[in-house]
Parts: sequence; structure tokens; C-alpha cells
Amino acid sequence: MSDDHTHVQEFFGVRAADWDSRFPDDGPAYAAAVAELGLREGASVLDAGCGTGRALPPLRTAVGPSGLVVGADLTPAMLQAAVRAGRDRVGRLLLTDVAALPLRSRSLDAVFAAGLIAHLPDPAGNLRELARVVRPGGVLALFHPIGRAALAARQGRRITPDDLRAEPRLRPLLAGSGWRMTSYVDEDARFLALAVRED
Repeated sequence: MSDDHTHVQEFFGVRAADWDSRFPDDGPAYAAAVAELGLREGASVLDAGCGTGRALPPLRTAVGPSGLVVGADLTPAMLQAAVRAGRDRVGRLLLTDVAALPLRSRSLDAVFAAGLIAHLPDPAGNLRELARVVRPGGVLALFHPIGRAALAARQGRRITPDDLRAEPRLRPLLAGSGWRMTSYVDEDARFLALAVRED
């Protein structure tokens, strides 16, 4: 396991048990972001870096009982928290690295990724892997329930232009990874970048 993986697992592992209670009001923001994916009944969607699975219920609602919802995360404790919350009943959980997904190429309609991009050791390569599993025309949502400036303030740091989520950095990063950005919102209440899988 790489040092990056160990760091991510250590960081989230110790926070998993009380993660949902630390952010109890995020549900409506997740639901609103999922709605912007425009998922159809029967669609297939991956929650990449699903953590405790907070996006899984709105994703299930969006795709209905005939759709496929998969949550993938690198941290066992986060997936255990998802199971304790009963979210394994609305989606299949996978303990896996988003850098090497055990999914067929072009098998999904969409990927939802909340808070993921800041934790990717190889953002371009990892975004290419997400593109690999999505059919052309499929959608990617990079989401956070608060915007970049609000998140930086919460963490006691300043927002910087070299942040991967800054639009001038994110747009070319996505373009070089098989995605075309179609929408970008960065406000106090949320961060949401939407992109379409190119051919």
C-alpha cells in the first residue's frame, strides 16, 4: 500500500465513527447535488470515495429500484460506518481504490464524488480511471457540501489559487482526463463541478 493510501486510511479511519454526527445537516446538500446529475430510472452510478455512504440514499432514489448504486471507498472503517447506518441496503459497497476500480469499462452512467479530489494521489490518472468506467456522455459530479473558501476557513487555512478545485486548475485537469466541464459552482453553501465523459 502506498504512503498516500496509508495516510488517507489513517485520516478517515479515526474519524469514521462520528463522521455523520459531525456533519448532521449535509443531507439536503447531497440530495440537491445528486439531483443535478440528472440520473434516469435504471441508471448505474458510482459514489467514488463514498465514505459513510451519505450520497447512497439520494442516488438510489434517483435511479430507482432497477438502477445500480455502488459505493467505493479505501477506508474499511468508513464502509463499516455505512453498514451501521444501513446504507448497504441501498447500494453495494466496495472496499477498493478509485485508482483501480474492479468495474468494466464504460459500464456506468455517472460518478458522484464528494470531497474526493483533494485526497487523490494522482488526480489526472485517477480521473482517467473514473472516465474509463463511465460510458461516453456519462456525467461526473465533484461535490463538497461547503465551498472552497468556507472549507479553508473551517480548516484554519487560506484559499489558494493552486487548489485543484479552483476553476482555472480543474477545467484543464478534467479535459486532460477524458472529461469536459459543463458547470462550476463554488459558493459558501456548496462546491459542485459537473463534467461529461468525452468519447
